[in-house]
Amino acid sequence: MRRYLLSACILGLLAGSALAERPRDLPEISAERLEQAIRSSFDYDRLPPDLKARLEQDEVQRLCSQYRNEPPADVAERIQKLSEEAVVFPSDGKFLGDWRRGEQLSLAGQGLRMRDDPRRGVGGNCYACHQMAPQEVAYGTLGPSLLQYGKIRDYDAEAIRTAYIKIYNSNATLACSTMPRYGTQKILSIEDITHILAFLFDPESPVNKE
Repeated sequence: MRRYLLSACILGLLAGSALAERPRDLPEISAERLEQAIRSSFDYDRLPPDLKARLEQDEVQRLCSQYRNEPPADVAERIQKLSEEAVVFPSDGKFLGDWRRGEQLSLAGQGLRMRDDPRRGVGGNCYACHQMAPQEVAYGTLGPSLLQYGKIRDYDAEAIRTAYIKIYNSNATLACSTMPRYGTQKILSIEDITHILAFLFDPESPVNKE
């Protein structure tokens, strides 16, 4: 299955490159024809419903794809508005959970792959893109460092709320952000997000230690 999805992604990238470099004497390739070519590269109709649903773009994804993640100002505003409306806040109003659980979720990368056991849950895999606790030496640099994240922001309540929105739906703060939409896409639960927020903002968390 991962091979099929990778093939679809590669075809999409190649098609996008072909469209960008298409000689002027060749006919225009319609979006419908491109979609048909991608779906014909693997057995789409035999996918289980949950995997099939993951291949369907919502309005935000469609707009970001259409403008190749560089939407004009009016479209970016629409994307952010749609994304803000999709954010669901904790029902009890509490944004900070258990930082120790948040540490585990930040380190865990399992979930959403064909061979992953759904009983194990899904991790945030935060270290794939960010530096967090100083003792963790294996981290990515696609995103900014989150070292001393809460301390730098004086553990401010509004900063906590903003971070929650960013994790729940990153496009609410930056249109066409490359960060996963953890809440909107149901990758993480609301409770999971509050635990990760605690890892970022709790003064006792190793993220905020010297």
